[in-house]
Amino acid sequence: MIKLVFTLKRREGMTHDEFTHYQRNIHRPLLLSIPEAKQYIRRFVVSYPVPAPNFPEPDYDSVVETWFDTMDDLNALFFCENWLKTVDPDHKNFVDLNSFGSIISEEEVVVG
Repeated sequence: MIKLVFTLKRREGMTHDEFTHYQRNIHRPLLLSIPEAKQYIRRFVVSYPVPAPNFPEPDYDSVVETWFDTMDDLNALFFCENWLKTVDPDHKNFVDLNSFGSIISEEEVVVG
């Protein structure tokens, strides 16, 4: 399995609640509306920070993890016309694109 991890920070002028609302209720349904998402995504998880006394403030407003069977499947989603013309342009509406981070990886399960 191939795993893609994104770290996302909200765009300037947006609260964390506004960011979360937009990601959950506008962007996520947009992504899931394209047939390629249903075809290629095997697992999709979004993590949001919670209050954590004694720990520093989080650097990101969400972490997105997406699993694919193969690198070809990952490429098929991220280079398809629906992604490029519909989903990707929407990121500017809620993400600070200058602080965007990503890694493409294979998991090594250590516990579990």
